[in-house]
Amino acid sequence: MSFFEQTGKKAIGTRLRRLSEWITEDAAQIYTLYGVNLQPKWFPVYYVLSGGEAKTITGIAEEIEHSHVSVSKIIREMAKSGLIAFGSDENDARKNLVSLSELGLAINAKIAPQFEDVDNAIGAMMAQSNHDLWKAIEEWEFLLSQKSLLQRVIEQRKARESQAVKIVDYNSTYQQAFRDLNAEWITQYFKMEAADYQALDHPQSYILDKGGYILVALYQDQPVGVCALIKKDHPVFDYELGKMAVSPAAQGKNIGFLLGKAILDKARTLGAKKVFLESNTLLKPAISLYYKLGFEKISGYPSPYERSNIQMVVEL
Repeated sequence: MSFFEQTGKKAIGTRLRRLSEWITEDAAQIYTLYGVNLQPKWFPVYYVLSGGEAKTITGIAEEIEHSHVSVSKIIREMAKSGLIAFGSDENDARKNLVSLSELGLAINAKIAPQFEDVDNAIGAMMAQSNHDLWKAIEEWEFLLSQKSLLQRVIEQRKARESQAVKIVDYNSTYQQAFRDLNAEWITQYFKMEAADYQALDHPQSYILDKGGYILVALYQDQPVGVCALIKKDHPVFDYELGKMAVSPAAQGKNIGFLLGKAILDKARTLGAKKVFLESNTLLKPAISLYYKLGFEKISGYPSPYERSNIQMVVEL
């Protein structure tokens, strides 16, 4: 069994590099075969300058989608071979322009038959293959431009690790975790307030006995997240989503979303129509999560918290 049969899709970068190396090695010999003084990595820069127009390095970099540093290095290498001429913009002397020198432009005639033969050779290979590699590359480039491989791997990691997360009902054994997880984030950014002490020190009487609910997220059987549904005696809102906290050591596992979704599902079973929350815009990941859960910004209601500068509601 070959290395790539053993590794499978996880070695896509290695396999693409091998394919690129094969083609690049052949390309260098093809240039030599046709007597063309180019290196394969110079080709994009040569091609955009082959029409004779002078351009800035920034313009070239944008056109071929390379970095400015990469294009500058190629320009320097081509200049050492006498293929580049330097100048300045007649309308703006601060802009440095590069173009092909006479020697560089002379490549155009030599390379024309090479282009034709290379196009035909690749076309013949594509005719022999079962898949259109060119279209596949275009599709992959489009997909990666929409969402990078890194982002996709992060999503898969969250999905895998979230399978090990269990959402359970609160009981008194989780009281210390409920307090500690919330106190940790509150004291990191703000200060504990009277309403915090009431809820965190007395969750049974302050939340549960009044018709509220608390959920706990377990990861590897350890409490790493909590969230409360607090019954409100309010003409508009049935419950408040509050005291949501996730341990920094367990973040990145989708726990906040799982807790939020579960607590809103619980609110539905309790007949809630609207759930309210308060937060602070300093907590950007939390605000992003609330929007993801369907909450929308509102204003105009008094708050028991000094730190509150945003209020949100979701209709169930």
